[in-house]
Amino acid sequence: MQNTLSAAVLLIGNELLSGSIQDLNLSHIATRLEERGIRVRETRIVPDIEEDIVDAIDALRTRFQYVFTTGGIGPTHDDITSDSIAKAFGVPNVIQQDVFDSMKAYLDSKGAEFTPAAQRMAYAPEGAEMIYAQQSMIPGYRIGNVYVMAGVPRIMQIMLGGIIEQLDTGVAIVNKKIHANVSEGEIAAALEIIQNQHPDIDIGSYPQDKGSTLSDYRVVFMVKGTDEQDVDATCSEILDACSAGEFDAILAD
Repeated sequence: MQNTLSAAVLLIGNELLSGSIQDLNLSHIATRLEERGIRVRETRIVPDIEEDIVDAIDALRTRFQYVFTTGGIGPTHDDITSDSIAKAFGVPNVIQQDVFDSMKAYLDSKGAEFTPAAQRMAYAPEGAEMIYAQQSMIPGYRIGNVYVMAGVPRIMQIMLGGIIEQLDTGVAIVNKKIHANVSEGEIAAALEIIQNQHPDIDIGSYPQDKGSTLSDYRVVFMVKGTDEQDVDATCSEILDACSAGEFDAILAD
């Protein structure tokens, strides 16, 4: 797919790799970015290990226009994202006085102690720009082309909503779906021919189990591109291929 901005998503947390917590952030981030013409090209999951986070940040920020991270900015011992990103950028992880003051004022108003652990959340790499979420006293931040956000989905979504309009706009991505009662084996040869004839279009084929929330049909074809006419032509050829094999297929609204 041509002329789209690119992004990577870095999910940070031991709990994601162990399977004890299911990630709910990637789908939301990718969907919101695609609406803005920014395509997620790579996703990584790394543990709460400084070396792994630094290596991932160094690799991703040089390859993509944007990098979005989730997780690891809380008060506990395993929340080391800010320290790691500061190291990746070669700057100190320093106190953000405005954040510190607002956190202290909030906790004082609740009669709660502003513990050293809580104070860690007021730190960010030197030069970072804060990203505030209305429903959280803890901000994320941007440094360079890296956007650091909370791992809690509700808070992450608020943070992303606050920055999405600040991002560059790429060429709009047209996304259409075809639902078909055909097996992948029966349509694979035709799909390969169609894909080769439309190299700038992404054609994805996704079989559906019974009870799928996506479709009542056996397979869903997702057709994406930046040229709407090319997307439409590709969809027409897929529908024609299904019709030729006497397979029921529809273009979704």
